[in-house]
Amino acid sequence: MTISTLAKWRNLILLVLAEVFIFGLWFSASAVLPQLTEEWGLGGGAQSWMTMSVQIGFVFGAIIIALLNLADRIVASRLIAICAFWAAACNGGLALFDYSPALVFSLRFGTGMGLAGTYPPGMKLAATWCKRDRGLGIGLLVAGIVLGKSIPHLINALPFLSGDGMPPWRTALLSTSALAAAGVLVVAIGVREGPFLAGVAPFNWRFAGRVLSDRPTRLANFGYLGHMWELYGMWTWIPIFLLSSYGAAGWSPLSARLAGFAVIAVGAFGSLAGGLLADRFGRSKVTVASLIISGACTMCAGLFFSSPGLLTILCLLWGITVVSDSAQFSAAVSELTDSRYVGTALTVQTTFGFLLTLISIRIIPPMVEMIGWEWAFVVLAPGPAFGIWSMLKLRRMPEATRMASGNR
Repeated sequence: MTISTLAKWRNLILLVLAEVFIFGLWFSASAVLPQLTEEWGLGGGAQSWMTMSVQIGFVFGAIIIALLNLADRIVASRLIAICAFWAAACNGGLALFDYSPALVFSLRFGTGMGLAGTYPPGMKLAATWCKRDRGLGIGLLVAGIVLGKSIPHLINALPFLSGDGMPPWRTALLSTSALAAAGVLVVAIGVREGPFLAGVAPFNWRFAGRVLSDRPTRLANFGYLGHMWELYGMWTWIPIFLLSSYGAAGWSPLSARLAGFAVIAVGAFGSLAGGLLADRFGRSKVTVASLIISGACTMCAGLFFSSPGLLTILCLLWGITVVSDSAQFSAAVSELTDSRYVGTALTVQTTFGFLLTLISIRIIPPMVEMIGWEWAFVVLAPGPAFGIWSMLKLRRMPEATRMASGNR
């Protein structure tokens, strides 16, 4: 193994480790929703806003980063460290003050805003170390992010914290902030840009719009939008869905919380496998296959509500495939767009994706009230269908050969 190869994998591993620690912030409040609901008397709308406010903050931060080209004008590791520190501080603040809706949602908004400076720059940073294996590199990063997002559910399920009841929510929030602070140190001290960095780009606010005017890039983004419609609706509510299923069958709440953690965490393996397969067989093939399987799980999950064991197996498959394509939409955009503005292009992509998730997250609680958990997730199915259509369109274009070293 050459020195350059050692440097590549050292930087990628440290970057992934940092993102694992940092992204526990995303679902930190969502993981302790049962405790917050009991203590604060939250209704369905307020429960949704615990995650939606993070999404809005992420979108707001991403718009600023995209318009100012910050992801292409500031050293990525420095930007990630600064933004992650801010996100950790906002998250920890939730545990230090008494409940006030304005304060709580403002702090969740601030957490999302900080995370906007860690996700797209992290993908760009991974891309600077990868060329022919870019799908694997970004897939590895997304695997770390997925694993990080599952950590609050693991903390919430630890028996020594919860005993026979539910664990203290303040401890869970402070634990995720402490982990994020560790991630800040890792990325600030140990991670640097790779040899495939295109150089610092000049400021060009118009480039954010060009990402959508180019048809191949637009289709890749459309595929991403279909994927995101399903992903965050599923990730946000699947732990509550499993708690309801297990509770109705008289199964242990601790087992339900562990199942919720596992369903999200297993997506890390899906993301890694998706990267390996996409580099070899093509981005469009892997994304379409993932969307077909995850879309089928979306349609069928409710049918197993009364059988928690079978439901858990199905949800584990869903957890793998719902995110196995995620990194490949980003890899595709990085290959189809101007290499000087990869950071901006990825930020624009995530901005629109997370903006769309506000609807899919919010729509689930009223669907549960109207038709029950058995059919609530069906409203997510149009997302995979739209994503499949978009990627098949992109596959037929000559520009698709720029993806995955010619593997469409």
